[in-house]
Amino acid sequence: MPGYQVKHQTLTIGGFDYAIRSLLDTQQYADPLGTAESMGIGIAGWSLFGQVWPSAQVLALAMHHQDVAGKRVLEIGAGLALASVVLHRRGADVTVTDWHPLTETFLRANLKANGLSNLPYWPGNWALDDAEGASGMGRFDLIIGSDVLYERQHPAQLARFIDQHATLDAEVIVVDPDRSNRSAFCREMATLGYRLTMAPAAHLLENGAPYKGRFLRFRR
Repeated sequence: MPGYQVKHQTLTIGGFDYAIRSLLDTQQYADPLGTAESMGIGIAGWSLFGQVWPSAQVLALAMHHQDVAGKRVLEIGAGLALASVVLHRRGADVTVTDWHPLTETFLRANLKANGLSNLPYWPGNWALDDAEGASGMGRFDLIIGSDVLYERQHPAQLARFIDQHATLDAEVIVVDPDRSNRSAFCREMATLGYRLTMAPAAHLLENGAPYKGRFLRFRR
C-alpha cells in the first residue's frame, strides 16, 4: 500500500472525457522516507498537488483551444497536469514540471488511464537558479500554469524560472484565482521585460460550478 488513498473520476474538458486519478481528499499524507519533508513540503501542503483544482480545469479548457502547432510547451507547477493531458491528446509537444515527489507517479497513471504515451517530466525547483540550463529542460514557446502564486516567495522565484526557460518570443499563460501575490508576480515579470494582458476567466466551469479568477498572459 502506498500509504494514501485515491479516487477515480471522469472530467469533461471541451466535450472530451478524461479519466483522472487523484488523492481522495486534502487529508492524505504519506512521506515514509522523508522525501517531501527534505524538499520543504510539510503535512499541510503535501496533498495539494493531488487535487483537481478549479483553476486547473480553466487552464485545461483553454488548452483545448490553444494554438500549439509547432510549439514546445511547458506546464509549471503542474500537480495532476490536467492541461498537459489535454494537450497531449491533441498531439502537442508537452513537458511537465512540478516539485512534488509524487507528481510523476500520478502523471504516468493518468496518461495510461487515457490511453496516452508518457510525457517528459522534470522536478522543477523554482528556488534554484537554472541560468546555465542545468536542468536540461531547455526553452519553450509556450509556458502555462494554474494557481501557482500561493506563497509569498513564488512571484520572484517563478518569474525567474519562467524567464530562464522561455524562448525570445514565448507566450506565458497563467490562470490565477485572484491570489494576493498576483500583483507582485506581474511586477517581477515586467522587470524581466514581459508585457501583461489580463482578462477575467469564465464565471462558470464546464460542470456549472462558479469560478472567480483571471488569465494572465505575458509576452516580451
